[in-house]
Amino acid sequence: MKIKAFTVGMLATNCYLVSCQETFETIVIDPGLYYSSEAEQIFRYVYEESLKVNFIVNTHGHSDHTGGDGVLKKKYGVPICIHAKDAYLIRDPDAEAPPPNVLLKDGDTIRFGNATLKVMHTPGHTPGCISLVGENLVFTGDTLFAGGIGRTDFPESSDLDMSVSLKKLLGLPDFFAVYPGHGAASTIGDERRVNLFLQWL
Repeated sequence: MKIKAFTVGMLATNCYLVSCQETFETIVIDPGLYYSSEAEQIFRYVYEESLKVNFIVNTHGHSDHTGGDGVLKKKYGVPICIHAKDAYLIRDPDAEAPPPNVLLKDGDTIRFGNATLKVMHTPGHTPGCISLVGENLVFTGDTLFAGGIGRTDFPESSDLDMSVSLKKLLGLPDFFAVYPGHGAASTIGDERRVNLFLQWL
């Protein structure tokens, strides 16, 4: 898989374009655009790399991760995917994102060309937070960051769910690369060793 990260939106969200290197089929993870003009860098990259966008995948339903769903769907005509328990967050009439087309669940597989990512339900930040697990990497959304974890002080958040989800992520091998929803990339091993939020698990 080839990974290209863009930092977008008011909260510096990591938007990832993940591509199959053989077929150029691609998914867009968390297009948290705030201005529609931010999409131009994504459009340009897709064009220059001759990519075919297959899906938009939201790791959860907060607007800093879904804000660009509409402009990308309009451009590429592809389905929007989100966990079923977070679908209500982008079905809200006041939400900027269009309604989802595919409701994900734990264990689902997202295929694009010869590449696959497995859906791991990792609630806590929201009820429908997911991580996307590949052969040697994981996209953790707002569950696990380099040196931190997602907030659990929202009405829909849960400290208990977050602790269970973090334990699931720590069950991955140390060499797995971690691509979070905000901030720098890391590894499971580094987070196990230095992330103070994980020491009490």
